[in-house]
Amino acid sequence: MIRYTQNTLDKLETIAEQCGYILRYERGNFQSGYCILDNKKVIVINKFLQIEGRINTLLEIIPQLEIDTNLLDENSKKFYTEIFENEKGPLPKEDSTGKN
Repeated sequence: MIRYTQNTLDKLETIAEQCGYILRYERGNFQSGYCILDNKKVIVINKFLQIEGRINTLLEIIPQLEIDTNLLDENSKKFYTEIFENEKGPLPKEDSTGKN
């Protein structure tokens, strides 16, 4: 079960950042609460969301990203595995090239 705390938000932000994504909180006309600029690896999240909304948004975004678990430190890798195996089902298996 996920706790909606600043610590959880920090851990989710760290996963994205360690994989090379820039995470920004901005205001704008977001229908879904976020925008992903794939070519630039930038994620823009509605800055008016509270912690629970930010966490839920990142939980929705992260599975859509190209996450290379080899880039994550041990704490981030453990958290990533726990969250996405428990909440979203099993993680996709990596192929021999190390990509999902």
